[in-house]
This record gives sequence, structure tokens and C-alpha cells, in this order.
Amino acid sequence: DGIATLLLNRPKVRNAIDDAMRADLVALLDRIARDDAIRAVVVTGQGAAFCAGGDIKGMRERMAAPAGEVAINGWRRQQRTHHAIAALHTLPKPTIAAVNGPATGLGCDVALACDFVVAADSATLAMSYIHRGLIPDGGGMYFLPRRVGLARAKELVFTGRTLTATEALAIGMIERATTPDALLPEALAWACELSAGSLAALALAKTTMNQSFELPVEQVFAQGSQAQAICYSTREHQESVTAFLAKSAERGRAA
Repeated sequence: DGIATLLLNRPKVRNAIDDAMRADLVALLDRIARDDAIRAVVVTGQGAAFCAGGDIKGMRERMAAPAGEVAINGWRRQQRTHHAIAALHTLPKPTIAAVNGPATGLGCDVALACDFVVAADSATLAMSYIHRGLIPDGGGMYFLPRRVGLARAKELVFTGRTLTATEALAIGMIERATTPDALLPEALAWACELSAGSLAALALAKTTMNQSFELPVEQVFAQGSQAQAICYSTREHQESVTAFLAKSAERGRAA
């Protein structure tokens, strides 16, 4: 039904993200963005976890690097991470994270970078960076306050505590919780529902709404005007208006 399932697939390390996975993620998201046959994306994890965060091998390499290289190596890795997260967040199609197990640290950021999150009721989410003396570096400091509010986001980042799916749902961190068996079918069905409309309209609305907290209302209006002008020219709009007018004329004749 035009829904791509993007599977985080390193189950032996709980789908921890290494440099190779970052590169794969960017390449796949670019392919998905350019494929008009794909209308929406569901991101999930293979095995028992959604994503355990950063790969421990990368942590070891960072600790073992010469002192003069630690900062620049970290900066380069951050650039790659941000590229992957931004590609997911700005993908011009609806995205759903189907959190099948623990989503920890960077794994939690990956989930929150999606438009919507549905979690198995056995799953957990944690902004666990503080336990390694770090700050959220995968977009969590941007995404989390927009979902749960600033004060609650600070509390979750400062403590790094683990939330059940039930608590995450209650505070608005995720949109839905379901049973493990129903998780993927529900996410796929929801993706079909969300992506049933015009792909152009979906992409344009998402792009503007992703920026709407940072823009003044005049700028949102301006971007909306430009986007609407594009929508006027699309096949979906023209066909739907033609069908609506024909149906309206038929009702008029019947009356």
C-alpha cells in the first residue's frame, strides 16, 4: 500500500547506531524521498529493542583517541548524526516510529524525530544521556519540549529516567500505545490513513508546520500562500475539484 518499513537491523547490539547505520539511514531516506510510490514510512527495530542509542564501539574509539583529536572527531560524528536525524525529521512524507522495545538515548531521539510515535505497551523510552555525562545530541532538546513542554522535558533530560509506554502516552511524548502483536499492523494501517491525501499537499503542509514554532504568523501565512499556489496546480487538486463540481451539478439537477 505504498508504505515503506525502515528496519533498524543490528539486533545483537540492540540496534545501536554506528557510523555504517548512519550512512545507510541517510541513503535510504534519500531514496524514499525520491520514490513517489512510497507514501509514508514506518520506522521500527529488529528483535527485542527499538534502538539502544549510540554504539559502544564508537564510545571506545572516542575515549582512546589522542587528546588533540577528541573534539574534532566528536564534531564530525555529530555532523553525521545530525544529517541522519534531519533527513528523517524533514522527510516530505508522514513518518511513524513503531517502538517495539527500549528506545534509549539516540534511539529515543530517532523515535521523536518522526511525525508520530506508537509504542508497544511493553516498550520503554529514556533520554538517558545524563547517565554518561552527556546531553541529548540527536535532536531530543528540540523535539521533546515540543511534545511535553519545556519543564517536563528538562526533568526527563536532567534525570534520564525511563518511562513506560503508558506514562509516555499520558504526558504526550507518544501518540498511541498498543500490544506488541498489534504494533506493526497498527502503525502500517495508521500510515495508510495519514498518507491517503495528496502527496504534494502533505509535503508542503509538513514542511511549514515543522517550522511553525519558530516563525512569526506572517511568515507562516507567506509560506502557506506559496504552498497553496503549488497545490492549485496539482493533478490531485484539479481532479478532486472537477469531481466535486460534477457531483454538485448532479445534485442540482436531481433537485
